[in-house]
Amino acid sequence: MAKEDPETNFSEWYNDIIERTGLTDKRYPVKGLNVWPPYGWKLMRLIDERIRKHFEDFGYQEVYFPSLIPKSQFNKEAEHIKGFTSEVYWITKGGDNELDEQLVLRPTSETAMYPIFSLWIRSHADLPLKTYQIVNVFRYETKQTRTFIRVREIHFIEGHTVHDSYEDAEKQIADDIEIWKRVSEDIAVPYIMGKRPDWDKFPGAYYTIGADTFFPSGRSLQIATIHQYKDNFAKPYEIKFVDENGNTKYAHQTTFGISERLIASIVGIHGDKKGLIIPPRVAPIQIVIVPIPGEGVAEYSREIFEELESIKIRVKLDERDQYTPGWKFNDWEEKGVPLRLEIGKREVSEGKITYAKRTGGKASMPKEEFMHKVNSLLEEIQSELYSRAKERINSYIKPLHSLEGEMDFYPNYVYWCGEKSCADVIEEKTGKSILSTTEGFGKCIVCGREGQKTIISKKY
Repeated sequence: MAKEDPETNFSEWYNDIIERTGLTDKRYPVKGLNVWPPYGWKLMRLIDERIRKHFEDFGYQEVYFPSLIPKSQFNKEAEHIKGFTSEVYWITKGGDNELDEQLVLRPTSETAMYPIFSLWIRSHADLPLKTYQIVNVFRYETKQTRTFIRVREIHFIEGHTVHDSYEDAEKQIADDIEIWKRVSEDIAVPYIMGKRPDWDKFPGAYYTIGADTFFPSGRSLQIATIHQYKDNFAKPYEIKFVDENGNTKYAHQTTFGISERLIASIVGIHGDKKGLIIPPRVAPIQIVIVPIPGEGVAEYSREIFEELESIKIRVKLDERDQYTPGWKFNDWEEKGVPLRLEIGKREVSEGKITYAKRTGGKASMPKEEFMHKVNSLLEEIQSELYSRAKERINSYIKPLHSLEGEMDFYPNYVYWCGEKSCADVIEEKTGKSILSTTEGFGKCIVCGREGQKTIISKKY
Protein backbone atom coordinates (compact mmCIF):
# COMPACT_ATOMS: atom_id res chain seq x y z
CA MET A 1 0.00 0.00 0.00
CA ALA A 2 1.15 3.52 -0.74
CA LYS A 3 3.01 5.22 2.09
CA GLU A 4 1.19 8.54 1.78
CA ASP A 5 -2.30 9.83 1.00
CA PRO A 6 -2.54 11.98 -2.17
CA GLU A 7 -5.04 14.27 -0.49
CA THR A 8 -2.65 15.17 2.33
CA ASN A 9 0.85 14.79 0.88
CA PHE A 10 0.53 14.58 -2.87
CA SER A 11 4.17 15.11 -3.80
CA GLU A 12 5.51 12.32 -1.57
CA TRP A 13 2.66 10.01 -2.56
CA TYR A 14 3.22 10.63 -6.28
CA ASN A 15 6.97 10.05 -6.19
CA ASP A 16 6.51 6.88 -4.15
CA ILE A 17 3.66 5.27 -6.07
CA ILE A 18 5.06 5.64 -9.61
CA GLU A 19 8.15 3.67 -8.61
CA ARG A 20 6.48 1.14 -6.34
CA THR A 21 4.05 0.13 -9.07
CA GLY A 22 6.59 -0.17 -11.88
CA LEU A 23 5.54 2.81 -13.97
CA THR A 24 9.07 4.19 -13.97
CA ASP A 25 12.60 3.58 -12.77
CA LYS A 26 14.45 6.78 -11.94
CA ARG A 27 17.86 5.21 -11.36
CA TYR A 28 19.22 5.96 -14.84
CA PRO A 29 22.49 7.93 -14.38
CA VAL A 30 21.34 11.03 -16.32
CA LYS A 31 19.01 13.38 -14.51
CA GLY A 32 15.59 13.72 -16.12
CA LEU A 33 15.99 10.61 -18.28
CA ASN A 34 13.96 7.77 -16.80
CA VAL A 35 13.53 4.13 -17.70
CA TRP A 36 10.13 2.78 -18.76
CA PRO A 37 9.68 -0.64 -17.07
CA PRO A 38 7.23 -3.12 -18.69
CA TYR A 39 4.13 -2.04 -16.74
CA GLY A 40 4.61 1.67 -17.39
CA TRP A 41 5.57 1.17 -21.02
CA LYS A 42 2.54 -1.04 -21.65
CA LEU A 43 0.31 1.71 -20.25
CA MET A 44 1.95 4.30 -22.53
CA ARG A 45 1.69 2.03 -25.56
CA LEU A 46 -2.01 1.40 -24.97
CA ILE A 47 -2.61 5.15 -24.76
CA ASP A 48 -0.61 5.61 -27.97
CA GLU A 49 -2.83 3.03 -29.69
CA ARG A 50 -5.97 4.92 -28.70
CA ILE A 51 -4.45 8.20 -29.90
CA ARG A 52 -3.42 6.65 -33.21
CA LYS A 53 -6.99 5.53 -33.80
CA HIS A 54 -8.43 8.96 -33.02
CA PHE A 55 -5.91 10.78 -35.22
CA GLU A 56 -6.50 8.43 -38.13
CA ASP A 57 -10.28 8.61 -37.75
CA PHE A 58 -9.86 12.31 -38.59
CA GLY A 59 -7.66 11.76 -41.63
CA TYR A 60 -4.17 12.04 -40.12
CA GLN A 61 -1.39 9.78 -41.42
CA GLU A 62 1.57 8.67 -39.31
CA VAL A 63 5.11 9.71 -40.28
CA TYR A 64 8.49 9.54 -38.62
CA PHE A 65 11.12 12.24 -39.03
CA PRO A 66 14.79 12.21 -37.94
CA SER A 67 15.68 13.44 -34.47
CA LEU A 68 18.68 15.56 -35.60
CA ILE A 69 18.03 19.00 -37.09
CA PRO A 70 20.65 21.15 -38.88
CA LYS A 71 21.32 24.47 -37.16
CA SER A 72 20.55 26.36 -40.39
CA GLN A 73 17.02 24.91 -40.54
CA PHE A 74 16.48 25.35 -36.80
CA ASN A 75 17.37 29.05 -36.97
CA LYS A 76 14.89 30.01 -39.70
CA GLU A 77 11.92 30.98 -37.52
CA ALA A 78 13.29 33.56 -35.09
CA GLU A 79 10.44 33.73 -32.55
CA HIS A 80 10.22 29.95 -32.40
CA ILE A 81 13.96 29.60 -31.83
CA LYS A 82 14.00 32.31 -29.17
CA GLY A 83 11.45 30.25 -27.21
CA PHE A 84 13.61 27.12 -27.26
CA THR A 85 17.21 28.35 -27.19
CA SER A 86 17.78 27.70 -23.48
CA GLU A 87 16.35 24.17 -23.74
CA VAL A 88 18.29 22.86 -26.73
CA TYR A 89 20.85 20.07 -26.76
CA TRP A 90 23.53 20.80 -29.37
CA ILE A 91 25.60 18.14 -31.11
CA THR A 92 28.96 19.53 -32.21
CA LYS A 93 31.08 16.44 -32.95
CA GLY A 94 30.71 13.18 -34.87
CA GLY A 95 33.21 10.80 -33.30
CA ASP A 96 36.41 12.82 -32.94
CA ASN A 97 35.55 15.20 -35.78
CA GLU A 98 33.98 18.62 -35.44
CA LEU A 99 30.80 18.78 -37.49
CA ASP A 100 30.66 21.17 -40.43
CA GLU A 101 27.25 22.23 -39.15
CA GLN A 102 25.98 21.86 -35.61
CA LEU A 103 22.92 19.70 -35.07
CA VAL A 104 20.02 20.12 -32.67
CA LEU A 105 18.59 17.12 -30.85
CA ARG A 106 14.88 17.52 -31.61
CA PRO A 107 13.12 19.72 -28.98
CA THR A 108 10.00 19.81 -31.19
CA SER A 109 9.60 18.97 -34.87
CA GLU A 110 8.58 22.09 -36.80
CA THR A 111 12.11 22.82 -37.99
CA ALA A 112 12.70 19.18 -38.95
CA MET A 113 9.45 18.65 -40.83
CA TYR A 114 8.74 21.94 -42.57
CA PRO A 115 11.68 21.98 -45.01
CA ILE A 116 10.37 18.61 -46.26
CA PHE A 117 6.77 19.86 -46.31
CA SER A 118 7.96 22.57 -48.72
CA LEU A 119 9.05 19.78 -51.09
CA TRP A 120 5.93 17.67 -50.64
CA ILE A 121 3.50 20.53 -51.30
CA ARG A 122 3.26 22.11 -54.75
CA SER A 123 -0.45 22.42 -55.57
CA HIS A 124 -3.76 22.93 -53.81
CA ALA A 125 -4.34 19.25 -54.72
CA ASP A 126 -1.67 18.33 -52.12
CA LEU A 127 -3.71 19.96 -49.34
CA PRO A 128 -4.72 19.49 -46.67
CA LEU A 129 -1.68 17.57 -45.44
CA LYS A 130 -2.37 15.90 -42.09
CA THR A 131 0.52 14.12 -40.40
CA TYR A 132 1.38 12.98 -36.90
CA GLN A 133 4.27 11.19 -35.26
CA ILE A 134 5.03 9.56 -31.91
CA VAL A 135 8.64 10.30 -30.99
CA ASN A 136 10.95 11.33 -28.19
CA VAL A 137 11.84 15.00 -27.89
CA PHE A 138 14.68 16.40 -25.79
CA ARG A 139 14.72 19.57 -23.75
CA TYR A 140 17.38 20.71 -21.33
CA GLU A 141 15.07 21.21 -18.36
CA THR A 142 16.79 23.43 -15.79
CA LYS A 143 14.00 23.34 -13.19
CA GLN A 144 13.49 20.46 -10.77
CA THR A 145 12.58 17.40 -12.80
CA ARG A 146 9.49 15.35 -11.95
CA THR A 147 8.72 12.05 -13.68
CA PHE A 148 6.10 12.27 -16.45
CA ILE A 149 5.68 16.00 -15.70
CA ARG A 150 9.01 17.76 -16.24
CA VAL A 151 11.71 15.60 -17.82
CA ARG A 152 14.52 15.95 -20.34
CA GLU A 153 13.50 13.14 -22.67
CA ILE A 154 9.78 13.32 -23.41
CA HIS A 155 7.53 10.76 -25.06
CA PHE A 156 5.63 13.03 -27.41
CA ILE A 157 2.66 12.78 -29.78
CA GLU A 158 2.53 15.64 -32.27
CA GLY A 159 0.18 16.41 -35.12
CA HIS A 160 1.26 18.76 -37.93
CA THR A 161 -1.17 19.90 -40.62
CA VAL A 162 -0.97 22.18 -43.67
CA HIS A 163 -3.98 23.96 -45.23
CA ASP A 164 -4.85 26.25 -48.13
CA SER A 165 -6.44 28.90 -45.89
CA TYR A 166 -6.79 30.18 -42.38
CA GLU A 167 -10.44 29.09 -42.41
CA ASP A 168 -9.54 25.49 -43.26
CA ALA A 169 -6.91 25.50 -40.52
CA GLU A 170 -9.60 26.67 -38.09
CA LYS A 171 -11.72 23.66 -39.07
CA GLN A 172 -8.72 21.47 -38.27
CA ILE A 173 -8.48 22.99 -34.81
CA ALA A 174 -12.14 22.12 -34.23
CA ASP A 175 -11.32 18.53 -35.23
CA ASP A 176 -8.34 18.49 -32.87
CA ILE A 177 -10.51 19.66 -30.00
CA GLU A 178 -12.79 16.68 -30.69
CA ILE A 179 -9.80 14.31 -30.87
CA TRP A 180 -8.61 15.61 -27.52
CA LYS A 181 -12.08 15.10 -26.02
CA ARG A 182 -11.93 11.44 -27.05
CA VAL A 183 -8.43 11.01 -25.62
CA SER A 184 -9.51 12.54 -22.31
CA GLU A 185 -12.46 10.16 -22.15
CA ASP A 186 -10.11 7.20 -22.73
CA ILE A 187 -8.01 8.18 -19.72
CA ALA A 188 -11.07 9.44 -17.76
CA VAL A 189 -9.41 12.79 -17.06
CA PRO A 190 -11.60 15.94 -17.07
CA TYR A 191 -10.00 19.22 -18.15
CA ILE A 192 -10.56 22.87 -18.85
CA MET A 193 -9.64 24.21 -22.27
CA GLY A 194 -9.15 27.73 -23.56
CA LYS A 195 -6.85 30.20 -25.29
CA ARG A 196 -3.58 31.01 -23.59
CA PRO A 197 -2.71 34.70 -23.15
CA ASP A 198 -0.37 36.01 -25.85
CA TRP A 199 2.70 35.92 -23.60
CA ASP A 200 2.11 32.24 -22.86
CA LYS A 201 1.45 30.97 -26.38
CA PHE A 202 3.74 28.52 -28.19
CA PRO A 203 6.77 30.28 -29.74
CA GLY A 204 5.86 31.27 -33.28
CA ALA A 205 2.13 30.55 -32.97
CA TYR A 206 -0.66 32.97 -33.83
CA TYR A 207 -2.58 31.59 -30.85
CA THR A 208 -2.44 28.58 -28.53
CA ILE A 209 -5.22 26.57 -26.91
CA GLY A 210 -4.31 24.67 -23.75
CA ALA A 211 -6.00 21.82 -21.91
CA ASP A 212 -5.33 21.65 -18.17
CA THR A 213 -6.33 19.36 -15.36
CA PHE A 214 -5.84 19.72 -11.60
CA PHE A 215 -4.22 17.56 -8.92
CA PRO A 216 -5.10 17.18 -5.22
CA SER A 217 -2.13 19.46 -4.52
CA GLY A 218 -4.16 22.28 -6.13
CA ARG A 219 -1.69 22.74 -8.97
CA SER A 220 -2.63 22.59 -12.63
CA LEU A 221 -1.01 20.36 -15.23
CA GLN A 222 -1.06 21.25 -18.92
CA ILE A 223 -1.79 17.98 -20.75
CA ALA A 224 -2.43 19.04 -24.36
CA THR A 225 -1.92 22.06 -26.60
CA ILE A 226 -3.29 23.02 -30.00
CA HIS A 227 -1.62 25.79 -32.03
CA GLN A 228 -2.83 27.96 -34.91
CA TYR A 229 0.21 29.12 -36.86
CA LYS A 230 -1.44 31.02 -39.74
CA ASP A 231 1.45 31.37 -42.24
CA ASN A 232 4.07 32.20 -39.59
CA PHE A 233 6.10 29.07 -40.35
CA ALA A 234 5.17 28.76 -44.02
CA LYS A 235 6.99 32.00 -44.89
CA PRO A 236 10.46 31.17 -43.50
CA TYR A 237 10.23 27.56 -44.70
CA GLU A 238 8.78 28.43 -48.12
CA ILE A 239 5.72 26.19 -47.80
CA LYS A 240 3.74 27.42 -50.80
CA PHE A 241 1.17 26.05 -53.19
CA VAL A 242 -0.46 27.01 -56.47
CA ASP A 243 -4.21 27.55 -56.07
CA GLU A 244 -6.98 26.71 -58.55
CA ASN A 245 -6.48 30.05 -60.31
CA GLY A 246 -2.74 29.57 -60.77
CA ASN A 247 -1.76 31.95 -57.96
CA THR A 248 1.08 31.03 -55.59
CA LYS A 249 0.16 31.35 -51.91
CA TYR A 250 1.66 30.58 -48.53
CA ALA A 251 0.03 27.72 -46.66
CA HIS A 252 -1.53 27.87 -43.19
CA GLN A 253 -0.57 25.40 -40.49
CA THR A 254 -1.61 23.91 -37.17
CA THR A 255 0.00 21.64 -34.60
CA PHE A 256 -1.35 19.49 -31.80
CA GLY A 257 0.86 18.24 -28.96
CA ILE A 258 0.30 15.59 -26.29
CA SER A 259 2.96 14.04 -24.07
CA GLU A 260 3.64 11.45 -21.40
CA ARG A 261 2.02 13.90 -18.98
CA LEU A 262 -1.07 11.80 -19.72
CA ILE A 263 0.45 9.17 -17.41
CA ALA A 264 0.94 11.78 -14.71
CA SER A 265 -2.70 12.84 -15.05
CA ILE A 266 -3.94 9.25 -14.64
CA VAL A 267 -1.80 8.82 -11.53
CA GLY A 268 -2.67 12.16 -9.97
CA ILE A 269 -6.36 12.34 -10.82
CA HIS A 270 -7.46 8.78 -10.02
CA GLY A 271 -5.01 7.52 -7.39
CA ASP A 272 -5.91 7.10 -3.73
CA LYS A 273 -4.24 5.98 -0.51
CA LYS A 274 -4.33 2.37 -1.72
CA GLY A 275 -2.37 3.25 -4.86
CA LEU A 276 -3.15 3.72 -8.55
CA ILE A 277 -6.50 3.33 -10.28
CA ILE A 278 -6.03 2.87 -14.01
CA PRO A 279 -8.98 3.41 -16.38
CA PRO A 280 -9.99 0.11 -18.03
CA ARG A 281 -9.64 1.37 -21.63
CA VAL A 282 -5.88 1.84 -21.18
CA ALA A 283 -5.11 -0.51 -18.27
CA PRO A 284 -2.20 -2.91 -18.98
CA ILE A 285 -4.13 -5.47 -16.96
CA GLN A 286 -7.89 -4.96 -17.01
CA ILE A 287 -8.72 -8.00 -14.85
CA VAL A 288 -6.60 -9.98 -12.42
CA ILE A 289 -7.66 -13.43 -11.22
CA VAL A 290 -6.55 -14.33 -7.69
CA PRO A 291 -7.10 -18.02 -6.83
CA ILE A 292 -7.79 -18.87 -3.17
CA PRO A 293 -6.25 -22.33 -2.75
CA GLY A 294 -8.72 -25.23 -2.64
CA GLU A 295 -9.87 -28.23 -4.60
CA GLY A 296 -10.52 -27.46 -8.28
CA VAL A 297 -9.65 -23.75 -7.88
CA ALA A 298 -6.56 -23.76 -10.09
CA GLU A 299 -8.40 -25.49 -12.95
CA TYR A 300 -11.49 -23.26 -12.68
CA SER A 301 -9.31 -20.11 -12.54
CA ARG A 302 -7.43 -21.23 -15.65
CA GLU A 303 -10.75 -21.82 -17.43
CA ILE A 304 -11.90 -18.29 -16.58
CA PHE A 305 -8.55 -16.87 -17.70
CA GLU A 306 -8.75 -18.57 -21.09
CA GLU A 307 -12.34 -17.46 -21.67
CA LEU A 308 -11.46 -13.84 -20.91
CA GLU A 309 -8.40 -14.00 -23.14
CA SER A 310 -10.53 -15.37 -25.97
CA ILE A 311 -12.72 -12.24 -25.88
CA LYS A 312 -9.67 -9.93 -25.94
CA ILE A 313 -9.67 -8.92 -22.29
CA ARG A 314 -6.21 -8.02 -20.93
CA VAL A 315 -6.20 -10.51 -18.07
CA LYS A 316 -3.61 -11.78 -15.58
CA LEU A 317 -3.82 -15.05 -13.62
CA ASP A 318 -1.82 -14.59 -10.41
CA GLU A 319 -0.40 -18.04 -9.71
CA ARG A 320 2.38 -16.87 -7.38
CA ASP A 321 2.31 -19.40 -4.57
CA GLN A 322 4.79 -17.58 -2.32
CA TYR A 323 2.20 -14.92 -1.44
CA THR A 324 -1.12 -15.11 0.38
CA PRO A 325 -4.36 -14.09 -1.41
CA GLY A 326 -4.63 -11.07 0.88
CA TRP A 327 -1.14 -9.89 -0.06
CA LYS A 328 -2.02 -10.27 -3.73
CA PHE A 329 -5.24 -8.28 -3.26
CA ASN A 330 -3.23 -5.36 -1.88
CA ASP A 331 -0.56 -5.67 -4.57
CA TRP A 332 -3.05 -5.48 -7.46
CA GLU A 333 -5.03 -2.72 -5.78
CA GLU A 334 -1.82 -0.70 -5.53
CA LYS A 335 -1.09 -1.28 -9.22
CA GLY A 336 -4.56 0.02 -10.07
CA VAL A 337 -6.04 -3.03 -11.85
CA PRO A 338 -9.71 -2.10 -12.45
CA LEU A 339 -11.32 -5.47 -11.72
CA ARG A 340 -10.19 -8.30 -9.42
CA LEU A 341 -11.70 -11.77 -9.50
CA GLU A 342 -11.56 -13.83 -6.31
CA ILE A 343 -11.90 -17.54 -7.00
CA GLY A 344 -12.23 -20.06 -4.15
CA LYS A 345 -13.93 -23.34 -3.41
CA ARG A 346 -17.37 -21.73 -3.19
CA GLU A 347 -17.03 -20.16 -6.65
CA VAL A 348 -15.97 -23.57 -8.03
CA SER A 349 -18.87 -25.46 -6.46
CA GLU A 350 -21.48 -22.84 -7.47
CA GLY A 351 -20.03 -22.05 -10.91
CA LYS A 352 -19.77 -18.37 -9.98
CA ILE A 353 -17.28 -15.50 -10.08
CA THR A 354 -16.75 -13.05 -7.25
CA TYR A 355 -15.39 -9.70 -8.39
CA ALA A 356 -14.22 -6.52 -6.70
CA LYS A 357 -14.09 -3.18 -8.52
CA ARG A 358 -11.07 -0.99 -7.81
CA THR A 359 -13.49 1.93 -7.56
CA GLY A 360 -15.34 0.10 -4.77
CA GLY A 361 -17.98 -2.60 -4.55
CA LYS A 362 -17.95 -6.38 -4.54
CA ALA A 363 -20.44 -8.88 -5.99
CA SER A 364 -20.86 -12.42 -7.26
CA MET A 365 -22.63 -13.83 -10.32
CA PRO A 366 -22.73 -17.00 -12.43
CA LYS A 367 -19.74 -17.35 -14.71
CA GLU A 368 -21.80 -17.26 -17.91
CA GLU A 369 -23.52 -14.04 -16.84
CA PHE A 370 -20.19 -12.47 -15.89
CA MET A 371 -18.70 -13.28 -19.30
CA HIS A 372 -21.71 -11.67 -20.94
CA LYS A 373 -21.43 -8.54 -18.79
CA VAL A 374 -17.66 -8.16 -18.39
CA ASN A 375 -17.20 -5.40 -20.98
CA SER A 376 -20.08 -3.38 -19.57
CA LEU A 377 -18.59 -3.78 -16.07
CA LEU A 378 -15.29 -2.36 -17.30
CA GLU A 379 -17.07 0.56 -18.98
CA GLU A 380 -19.00 1.13 -15.74
CA ILE A 381 -15.68 1.54 -13.91
CA GLN A 382 -14.43 3.85 -16.70
CA SER A 383 -17.54 6.01 -16.32
CA GLU A 384 -17.28 6.05 -12.51
CA LEU A 385 -13.70 7.27 -12.70
CA TYR A 386 -14.55 10.09 -15.09
CA SER A 387 -17.62 11.22 -13.14
CA ARG A 388 -15.99 11.36 -9.76
CA ALA A 389 -12.83 13.00 -11.15
CA LYS A 390 -14.96 15.69 -12.79
CA GLU A 391 -16.85 16.32 -9.56
CA ARG A 392 -13.63 16.55 -7.56
CA ILE A 393 -11.88 18.87 -10.04
CA ASN A 394 -14.89 21.16 -10.24
CA SER A 395 -14.84 21.39 -6.45
CA TYR A 396 -11.25 22.68 -6.54
CA ILE A 397 -12.02 25.79 -8.65
CA LYS A 398 -13.47 28.49 -6.39
CA PRO A 399 -14.38 32.09 -7.21
CA LEU A 400 -11.94 34.72 -6.00
CA HIS A 401 -13.58 38.04 -5.12
CA SER A 402 -10.58 39.91 -3.70
CA LEU A 403 -6.83 40.03 -4.24
CA GLU A 404 -6.22 40.85 -0.60
CA GLY A 405 -5.59 38.34 2.17
CA GLU A 406 -3.94 34.95 2.30
CA MET A 407 -4.26 32.73 -0.79
CA ASP A 408 -4.62 28.96 -0.71
CA PHE A 409 -3.02 26.57 -3.21
CA TYR A 410 -6.18 25.72 -5.11
CA PRO A 411 -7.22 27.16 -8.48
CA ASN A 412 -9.66 30.03 -8.73
CA TYR A 413 -11.62 31.88 -11.32
CA VAL A 414 -11.60 35.66 -11.58
CA TYR A 415 -12.81 38.16 -14.14
CA TRP A 416 -10.01 39.71 -16.15
CA CYS A 417 -10.10 42.47 -18.78
CA GLY A 418 -7.37 40.91 -20.94
CA GLU A 419 -4.72 43.56 -20.26
CA LYS A 420 -1.21 42.34 -19.40
CA SER A 421 -0.86 44.96 -16.67
CA CYS A 422 -3.91 43.57 -14.83
CA ALA A 423 -2.69 40.01 -15.35
CA ASP A 424 0.62 40.97 -13.73
CA VAL A 425 -1.24 42.26 -10.67
CA ILE A 426 -3.36 39.10 -10.43
CA GLU A 427 -0.30 36.86 -10.68
CA GLU A 428 1.73 38.91 -8.21
CA LYS A 429 -1.05 39.07 -5.60
CA THR A 430 -2.14 35.43 -5.86
CA GLY A 431 1.04 33.61 -6.82
CA LYS A 432 -1.05 31.91 -9.52
CA SER A 433 -0.74 32.05 -13.29
CA ILE A 434 -3.40 32.96 -15.83
CA LEU A 435 -4.36 29.69 -17.57
CA SER A 436 -7.16 30.50 -19.99
CA THR A 437 -10.40 32.36 -20.39
CA THR A 438 -13.75 30.61 -20.46
CA GLU A 439 -17.44 31.46 -20.81
CA GLY A 440 -18.79 34.19 -18.55
CA PHE A 441 -18.33 37.94 -18.08
CA GLY A 442 -18.00 40.31 -15.13
CA LYS A 443 -15.92 43.19 -13.80
CA CYS A 444 -12.14 42.79 -13.94
CA ILE A 445 -10.88 42.06 -10.41
CA VAL A 446 -8.10 44.63 -10.88
CA CYS A 447 -9.42 47.59 -12.90
CA GLY A 448 -13.20 47.09 -12.81
CA ARG A 449 -13.64 47.14 -16.58
CA GLU A 450 -15.58 44.47 -18.45
CA GLY A 451 -13.74 41.18 -18.05
CA GLN A 452 -14.00 37.55 -19.02
CA LYS A 453 -14.10 34.61 -16.64
CA THR A 454 -10.52 33.40 -16.29
CA ILE A 455 -9.00 30.37 -14.56
CA ILE A 456 -5.88 31.00 -12.48
CA SER A 457 -3.71 28.35 -10.85
CA LYS A 458 -0.28 27.41 -9.61
CA LYS A 459 1.35 25.31 -12.32
CA TYR A 460 3.54 22.26 -12.44
